[in-house]
Amino acid sequence: MRRTRPLPDTHPELSILDHPTSREFRVENWRLARDGSKKVLKFHGWSWLDAFLPVVLAVLWPSIVASTRNALVMAVMLALYTYSKCTQVLWESVIAIPSLGIQMETHRGPLLTMPIFVSRHFIPLEHLQDFIINEGLRGWDVRYYIAAVKFTPSGGGGTSLRVAYENILPYFPVLLEVYHGVHEAMFNDTNENPG
Repeated sequence: MRRTRPLPDTHPELSILDHPTSREFRVENWRLARDGSKKVLKFHGWSWLDAFLPVVLAVLWPSIVASTRNALVMAVMLALYTYSKCTQVLWESVIAIPSLGIQMETHRGPLLTMPIFVSRHFIPLEHLQDFIINEGLRGWDVRYYIAAVKFTPSGGGGTSLRVAYENILPYFPVLLEVYHGVHEAMFNDTNENPG
């Protein structure tokens, strides 16, 4: 397996992993600040507030064990906190498998090296019509997204879109790199422009 970062100075969150039978386009849930400072902005992981939580528990422990209601409230709060840490998006991938199709994955967990949940969606090559970059509105902002156009044989035979990187929504240069890579691997067409 070979790992490359095609945009190391501007978008190092994108990495391409070449496997013997496939190519994975992974976008991790962090990015550089857009002010040119190259400061890493993380959207997952642990912070100083997480280290402060045991101190708060230690201070409140006598009042927690004093009543069942307090213990129940604290247990619910800790369960919600643990759930939020374990379900944060770590990275999303598009895996191009040339003779079979494409697979879209979302990895969730508390640390980048420790995914707990993985959701996968596979689109067979015979159902894959195209892989496109499109634009959409999100509030007052225009955002680009990349999607697979797939033919759905059941239910009338219509087409539908499956959006890749729907939780992270990377910037256009990352999407363009993924677009060209998937088209090169799946459709053998590198001259087509998105749009």
